[in-house]
Amino acid sequence: MSDGFHHGVAAHVPVLRLGEVLLVTLQGDLHDSMAQQLQQDIAATIVDSRVTGVVIDISGVEVIDSFLGRVLAEIAASASLLAARTVLAGMRPAVAITLVELGLTLPGLRTALTTEAALELLARRTPVADPGGSPREHP
Repeated sequence: MSDGFHHGVAAHVPVLRLGEVLLVTLQGDLHDSMAQQLQQDIAATIVDSRVTGVVIDISGVEVIDSFLGRVLAEIAASASLLAARTVLAGMRPAVAITLVELGLTLPGLRTALTTEAALELLARRTPVADPGGSPREHP
């Protein structure tokens, strides 16, 4: 019996639609080709489905490096250009510490401790502040 998720390193990362939100669950390492495919899948799904939010669950990621940090930031930047907000969920303490040590601020990404909290955050239709500090509305 399959639960719909691929455990370990998979040929591709599943992108599930939950109403107006995409749920992406990362498990294990994300290689170059998988990262590129994931970015394309998310952008295409945002446009095709007109979703307004993306939740990236990284609770299954034990180690983050500058490559994965850059991929996450690029996904958030692409989603933002397509009028969708991105929330990173389930970050482990060691991952947070590593991101700080690497100097990765992940612009455009909001965080939540759990997937449920991320979905609640996206359900609130509040203005999102841009890096300059001024609020802006998503269409």
